[in-house]
Amino acid sequence: MEMDFLSTILYPLEWLVANVMVIWHWILSDVFQMHPDSGFTWAFSIVGLVVTIRVALIPLFVKQINASRAMQVIAPELRAVQDKYKGKKDQASREAMSRETMELYAKHKTNPFASCLPILIQMPIFFALFRVLNYWLEGDRGEIGLLTQNLIDSAQNATLFGAQLNETFLSDGSSVEAKILSGVLIVMMVATTFLTQRQLTQKNMPASALEGPMAQQQKILLYVLPFIFVLSGPNFPVGVLIYWTTTNLWTMGQQFYVIRRNPTPGSEAHRIMLERQAEKAKRKGITLEGEGVDVTDAVDESAERQSGQRQQPKRKNRKKR
Repeated sequence: MEMDFLSTILYPLEWLVANVMVIWHWILSDVFQMHPDSGFTWAFSIVGLVVTIRVALIPLFVKQINASRAMQVIAPELRAVQDKYKGKKDQASREAMSRETMELYAKHKTNPFASCLPILIQMPIFFALFRVLNYWLEGDRGEIGLLTQNLIDSAQNATLFGAQLNETFLSDGSSVEAKILSGVLIVMMVATTFLTQRQLTQKNMPASALEGPMAQQQKILLYVLPFIFVLSGPNFPVGVLIYWTTTNLWTMGQQFYVIRRNPTPGSEAHRIMLERQAEKAKRKGITLEGEGVDVTDAVDESAERQSGQRQQPKRKNRKKR
């Protein structure tokens, strides 16, 4: 009964996932002349599925970046509210703290859940792909969308480095090739997850956001998320591991681009960007100014925010006429 209910809920997403994979399979086999029964063709069809989904999620990614930045900006204010009601356990104090916290979120037009939107939306698609590989490719459930029986047979018999796309590391009778490929993909999945989280916390967060409860939660996630994949990865089919590793690589590259081009003010990445701009201007023999502030001064100011100390302004000697 539960499986019937789950099938009913996920069927539209399974239909969508199957159709996108078939369209990419057609592009790769007919346009790029890849062999239609090759495991590489089906693996790249899954990569195409990732590209399609991630391009569609770009507007949500922009909202995620804005929400994350806003949360970092209000981190000192949130900490002040928490310190204000620290040790107070009565109902009135808890309600007041919640009210002031929500007022901060409303003022800055953000909330802690906005930064989770892309991954929350991807999870149902992830499970839909899992079911397409685990159930529809077994060949006894019929056709779904554009995924005809001939294509099901093709995908079912296709091998990538000797491993079938629906094999798992722990499945009964799984080949040695499937275990090796699954192991490599799990390591890549764990590594990309860790590096993406580390890139976000170490490079794109101001010094004020590296302290307090929120910073501790980020540090915990840095190690918890990869550990979850270590435990769950061996149960995922090879095709799902390809999907998740590819989407991790996309996230890491997209995040690197955003952090490099538009970092959070006051962060290490922001300081490096200002230094890079100042060095580039120096090579061209020009002085960059933004709203009356020299870029070199802005670099110094960013460094001061990182250290938490403000240097006293130095008097500049001016030439007499």
